[in-house]
Amino acid sequence: MKKLFMPFVLLLVLIISACSNEPTVKEEEKEVPSDQGKSDTITYQSENGPIEVPADPQRVILLSGYTGNVIDLGANIVGVDVWSKNNPTFADELKDVEEVSDESLEKIIELEPDLIIAGSTSKNIDKLSEIAPTVTYTWGKVDYLTQHLEIGKLLNKEKEAQAWIDDFKVRAEAAGEEIRAKIGEDATVTVIEGYDKQLYVFGDNWARGTEILYQSMKLKMPEKVKEMALKEGYYTLSAEVLPEYAGDYIVFSKYADADSSFQGTETYKNIPAVKNNHVFEMEGNGASFTDPVTLEKQLTFFKESFLGN
Repeated sequence: MKKLFMPFVLLLVLIISACSNEPTVKEEEKEVPSDQGKSDTITYQSENGPIEVPADPQRVILLSGYTGNVIDLGANIVGVDVWSKNNPTFADELKDVEEVSDESLEKIIELEPDLIIAGSTSKNIDKLSEIAPTVTYTWGKVDYLTQHLEIGKLLNKEKEAQAWIDDFKVRAEAAGEEIRAKIGEDATVTVIEGYDKQLYVFGDNWARGTEILYQSMKLKMPEKVKEMALKEGYYTLSAEVLPEYAGDYIVFSKYADADSSFQGTETYKNIPAVKNNHVFEMEGNGASFTDPVTLEKQLTFFKESFLGN
């Protein structure tokens, strides 16, 4: 009987002891907030030095060409520049977003931003910084993928930005291999654009899909384009000399209101790429952006154009 009683007493003591300690544990838990160690702000290392920005910005204003980066990372946008507002690629996402500029300070104040992203050449940076933390970027200072990663760091979404970069590189390079297998390793591609009354040819880092075509897909550039456009990024030329720059394939970034009368000339019609139906016309409005939303659209366009799928 004693053998049975002693374990029972011991068990009872343990239960009472545990119960008496339980409130103490709960009190300790109450004293430790669930978000301990977290902050409402982070320090972002901008090109102009460290700046304190919201850890989770809720009202972002963009005065430069990084709108698609912010859209891709899911931050709420309340104001954008005119180029972004008129970009058909962003039409759905920006339909209720206000158009602003670096000079519409009163309008920006009314929008109550908690973060402003501008270009290094934007006006009124000091005044904008008084309204909300303002981060500037120099266009072209870093490559297009690094730029997206920087936006990711700024928005406290570096992992999400890096995940897209890694995935996009794999898909774009795979598409390039497929395209080169079809058109030949030595086939050349020229990217041109008609804007206003000017005609341009582009190097490998001036948007219009050039980063995808030349950097990711590793398609070849005509020697004349290398000579004149690679260093500066673009080169202005006349329609009369276009045949000298034309590759086996031409990607034409075309604006509906631009002067494209040169396409009716014999000079243009006699270009081999034109004769072979190797000219792919791409919507010019919006093609000057290099963000994930635009790049995804361009990647699809190139795959459909070169591969027919």
